[in-house]
Amino acid sequence: MLLQAQITEDMKTAMRAKDAPRLSAIRLLLAALKQREVDERIELTDTDVLAIIEKMIKQRRDSFEQFEKGARQDLADKEQFEISVLQGYMQAAMSAAEVDAAVIEAISSSGARLMADMGKVMALLKPKLAGRADMGKVSALVKTRLSG
Repeated sequence: MLLQAQITEDMKTAMRAKDAPRLSAIRLLLAALKQREVDERIELTDTDVLAIIEKMIKQRRDSFEQFEKGARQDLADKEQFEISVLQGYMQAAMSAAEVDAAVIEAISSSGARLMADMGKVMALLKPKLAGRADMGKVSALVKTRLSG
């Protein structure tokens, strides 16, 4: 089953269960998916859906930190709940060793030697690691490997 279809089914389940907080989080996700489809006039693949979910999780983490700093625990709790719902759709995260091995393999297969080759390496890694690793950390690891 496609990920987007699974999300729609989960929305129906939340509606039947009258689980308002979960329903709200899923509706936000579906709205973001629909917005992307309309804006770009495309059918989303599972990779696209995972990228959108990853972006939404990052936004909620940033909001969570701001609400914590502002002593707004009620809003921080809401963001934390939405993060947990969204993470339920992400693939299992890769371990640091698996990410490191993927980076080494991508560097060797692309023939990258310099920092200027970083784009080639990231182009190989992004489809493999999207939704399974923090791409910011992957990027930092690639920089470290290419510079040292």
